[in-house]
Amino acid sequence: MTCFLITDNLLLRTIGFGLTAAAPYIVLRLRNSSDNYPLLPLPLPSMNQSALFNFLADLAQHNEREWFQARKPTYDQLRREFEVLVGQILAALAAEEPALATLEPKKCIFRIYRDVRFAKRKDPYKTHFSAYFAAGGKQSAGPGYYFQLGPNGQTMLAGGIYQPEKEQLARIRQEIDYNGPALHRILEAPAFRQFFPGLEGEQLKRPPAGYPADHPDIGYLKHKSFVVSHSVPDATARQLNLAEYVPAAFRALRPFADFLREAVEG
Repeated sequence: MTCFLITDNLLLRTIGFGLTAAAPYIVLRLRNSSDNYPLLPLPLPSMNQSALFNFLADLAQHNEREWFQARKPTYDQLRREFEVLVGQILAALAAEEPALATLEPKKCIFRIYRDVRFAKRKDPYKTHFSAYFAAGGKQSAGPGYYFQLGPNGQTMLAGGIYQPEKEQLARIRQEIDYNGPALHRILEAPAFRQFFPGLEGEQLKRPPAGYPADHPDIGYLKHKSFVVSHSVPDATARQLNLAEYVPAAFRALRPFADFLREAVEG
């Protein structure tokens, strides 16, 4: 997973940097040579959650371009730390889900800049960092894993598929109709319930077309989105080893994501 390249004409032709589930690594290639030399470990900035929370809390109080630009170096450092963390999470997930192995951290991370074109609130910046892990990266319309880190109760882990397209929604409801007991087992598994209490989100007031009101899984069928989430209090989030905690939660969530993936992909 190559993240960037640096050229050094004196000694090295290229330097490649990446992450594995075990540790960061750096790859050196001598000029006029095709041999690679991986060196482990490479010191990289670890995520300082307290520094990030303090910065984002201040940003919430001064959400304007002039304030942000004056502190851009601080943001850039925190952004680099978050990218390393996302790379560690991604590597842990990819070890069990090969479809994620070709993703780069940058393809998963959302920008801090808000799209305010149609928003009533015109604050230019988000007050959290976030990433989405799915085949295709953050722009994927399929099931995946969402990680958000920020102060004031914003830290959360979530997964599933939010506001699926019409055809996807029909396929998911069909899969629930055919295979409801499997979904029950997934949502009621102790490992899953350790993090995620159950399906969330808006539901239809009436049964969806084609399904009777007395269907045994009508509660699930009425959902417009199929997502679960786990909130982490600020005091806990500041202290957690996120590189271990986040993948552990997403492993528990994986059977749910697989159920949805099989439904929408056929």
